[in-house]
Amino acid sequence: MLKLAELLALSGIKVTFLNTNHNHERLVRFTNVTSHFARYPGFKFKTITDGLADDHPRSSGNWILEMFDGMEVKTKASLKGMLLNTSPSVDCIIGDGFLGFTLDVAEELGIPIIYIRTSSPCSVWTYYSIPDIIQAGELPIKDGEMDQFITSVPGMDTILRCRDLPKFCRGADMKDGLMQILVKQTRKTTPGHALLLNTFEDLDGLALSQIRTICPNVYTIGPIHAQLKTRLREKHGNSSDLSINSLWEVDRSCISWLDKQPKQSVMYVSFGSITMTVRGQLTELWYGLVNSQKRFLWVVRPNSVTGKDGQGEDVPVELLEATKERGLIVSWAPQEEVLNHPAVGGFLTQWMELYYGVSGCRGANDMLAIFC
Repeated sequence: MLKLAELLALSGIKVTFLNTNHNHERLVRFTNVTSHFARYPGFKFKTITDGLADDHPRSSGNWILEMFDGMEVKTKASLKGMLLNTSPSVDCIIGDGFLGFTLDVAEELGIPIIYIRTSSPCSVWTYYSIPDIIQAGELPIKDGEMDQFITSVPGMDTILRCRDLPKFCRGADMKDGLMQILVKQTRKTTPGHALLLNTFEDLDGLALSQIRTICPNVYTIGPIHAQLKTRLREKHGNSSDLSINSLWEVDRSCISWLDKQPKQSVMYVSFGSITMTVRGQLTELWYGLVNSQKRFLWVVRPNSVTGKDGQGEDVPVELLEATKERGLIVSWAPQEEVLNHPAVGGFLTQWMELYYGVSGCRGANDMLAIFC
């Protein structure tokens, strides 16, 4: 969303970027965000609570459920107060599609609202359709049905299998908290004045055609990061600098390591800034990377592994030795710089990172991108 905000600022629109106190503090600490956006007249940063206490770890347990509960109680009221006391008044809100409470505030104050979802249109349409899947009796998933096609999601009845659904769809509890939140927030996306999606028609036309049956004003504006790079180059030339939108401290030793690797020989592995995993999953993936006999650069965020971080005395010796030979594990990497590096030949990631892997970076034509 910060890249979209910069695209709007480049067009001369006055932008106020509202972030949570927690995320903004980390942006300021680890990036050049303050100095970078100082070049845009009328661009402002403001912050608001995310509903959690300042000392909340935001990394384990049901913290996401706690955050959404807190936002309904605290953040919604704070947003309303902020908008009422803003001068000049706000003409339009572009809101994160996962934050449905902004629709309530916008409608109450009579402010047009446009939502943006950075996840894939396929996932948006699937989340929207979960109540229909349950009603059709295709959830919960029964034993031996993982490869069965889901037939109750229009337009995806020949491509969506049970195994493609999120983990929370695999249990017996159809009142799962995370499931309920995702369905609720997705269904509150469609009443907005418009929906922006970080994709393009040729990639996601099938899902887009279905979303437009419930939300006619859908605009594909992706890949946003590639558009921003082009606009900055047009305005400032090749000397233009990009703001690094990172909530974690970047370990630049990975660039020096990549400099020593052969061309297109390294698989870059990263699952984003909020994905959590359990120790067994991490170990299984680690074995997979090692057994591939390929070089790899792997991002394992601090506190992203439930239990132990995957490093210590109980890590199998063969994993440690193989990693020393042809791998590197870092806590965070400068992703766009990594993907533009000639040594990187593959990208293993989650679906939401797709657009970094298939466009806007050097690997658009010669990189293997694998999405989970």
